[in-house]
Amino acid sequence: MIRTYSVVLLATLPLTGLVRAESKSLPVRDGRVTVAATEQEVRVAPRFRLLTDPFDYREEATPEVSKRVSISKITFPSPVKSASDQNNTVHCEYYRPKSDKPVPAVIVLHILGGDFPLARVFANMFAEHGVAALFLKMPYYGERRDPQLSRRMISEDPRETLEGMTQAVLDIRRATAWLAHRDEIDDNRLGIFGISLGGITGALAATAEPRLQNVCLLLAGGDLVTVAKESPELEKIRRKWVATGGSQDEFLDALKEIDPVKYGENVRGRRILMLNATKDEVVPRACTDKLWNAFGKPELVWYDGTHYSVIRHLLDALNRSAVFFEQSPDGTKLQNQSP
Repeated sequence: MIRTYSVVLLATLPLTGLVRAESKSLPVRDGRVTVAATEQEVRVAPRFRLLTDPFDYREEATPEVSKRVSISKITFPSPVKSASDQNNTVHCEYYRPKSDKPVPAVIVLHILGGDFPLARVFANMFAEHGVAALFLKMPYYGERRDPQLSRRMISEDPRETLEGMTQAVLDIRRATAWLAHRDEIDDNRLGIFGISLGGITGALAATAEPRLQNVCLLLAGGDLVTVAKESPELEKIRRKWVATGGSQDEFLDALKEIDPVKYGENVRGRRILMLNATKDEVVPRACTDKLWNAFGKPELVWYDGTHYSVIRHLLDALNRSAVFFEQSPDGTKLQNQSP
């Protein structure tokens, strides 16, 4: 839900101490995560309840490009078994700051179009600030998309959208468990960040995952019924569903089950930062207000512009979100990253 302007901005990344990538065999590590639910699980909607079965993962190192940050590829099985085998493996990129003490961590979610550079910009920025970032590719995106299938996470069929968003939330919950088991991570300082569709999905995941105590959402909102009715980006989906015999009520009812506003009470009291556009035509201001109210009126920053022109505030959003995740609950910054 935000166009890709990010490629031209890669040159602005604060990649300190770049070094030449080495061409050599890189390590692969296999591991297993034991999952435990918190006592707050009873407040989670049944469709988003945590599966406590242990799961295996694989971590593959990538060539070093920075003296301050290492990047590895993480894969693990989705807790949901869809009809697409390719979609049933979750693919992530793990940006790990080189630190000698446990650091905070954040899950990073991408935009509707599946253009990943913007998410990578934020993930790298967080790691540069001493916050580990796990960039997660949502269902039917990237390596999870079978070229032989037309299925998408956000589909013309609202039932498929409901399934896709549910799978995304459960994947995020498993990713949270993965982060929590890491020795280098302070599991009391886990968070989530998302942009546009990633922001809406991140908001929904936060209501379902009690361990995500730090939540930063860019261009997100709630009241998905209004978003679906008014968003120009969803007009084609609406028309196709009605043209194939579906009713508008059925389309909208499915969205109510994945609306973060419905479960907003679950996140009240957590650290939350919302960054939104004053003239957003994709996520109307009223929808942002509804999510803001449902979440207990957390800190909200308004950028002047539309859903797309707000890109001119990208550097401010990068800095605000990085500082947000870098800070402790008492407002102090990290002082533990190795040079």
